[in-house]
Amino acid sequence: MRELLRAGNRKIHEVLLSEDAHESAVLAEIADLAADRRVPVRETSRRKLRDQALTESPQGVIAKAQEIRPVPLEELARPHRGAAPLLIAADSVTDPGNLGAILRTAEVAGATGVVLGRHRSASLTPAAVKSAAGAIEHLRFAQVGGLPAALKQLREAGLWVIGLDGNASDGLEDLCVADEPVVVVVGAEGRGLSTLVERRCDQVISIPVYGRIESLNVAAATAVALFDIARARAGDGGTARARDSA
Repeated sequence: MRELLRAGNRKIHEVLLSEDAHESAVLAEIADLAADRRVPVRETSRRKLRDQALTESPQGVIAKAQEIRPVPLEELARPHRGAAPLLIAADSVTDPGNLGAILRTAEVAGATGVVLGRHRSASLTPAAVKSAAGAIEHLRFAQVGGLPAALKQLREAGLWVIGLDGNASDGLEDLCVADEPVVVVVGAEGRGLSTLVERRCDQVISIPVYGRIESLNVAAATAVALFDIARARAGDGGTARARDSA
């Protein structure tokens, strides 16, 4: 909620606050931010808030805002604010909590956009947006009918397509993207990348596992890979290396 008000990217029609909002520093801050943006604030009971909320545990506040609008895929393929594209593509990630965590990681790691499928994947539901903890207010995203076709389009636009899969023979240390345009594709929990999506990848890598549990969940694996790429782009000694010009 705070990021929605801070970002100012979407029109907010009204903010509903619980009647005991003054007892919470966070809710008081939200009320101040709404006042600064001249957004109408209306107090109501917690019961009425729960009745209107689209997620469980609205935590004392609801905003009625303009819907989140996607951008064309070709826009994500272009440099953004002077940075080469660093995209995340979700392949059949159906759990809203995982999708939200991926979005949050993507924003914090400096990703320039997210590609989401319209079918067989979680969408930007209120639950996913809540799990993203405000990240969607700062991330551009494209919605595509078919992810394999979208990845083909991104490859043709000059992006490397890197898949994450726990069964891949290449490890994170073999990642060869450095600061070039790249889209990291993450697959469904358990099943991994679909066959058609894997065929569109230039390279498929796994995250090294040193303990007894077989693998990380998709959100944690995304975080490890993205921050490794982010370190490489910042010149801080990440494992990713430059693409062989040959």
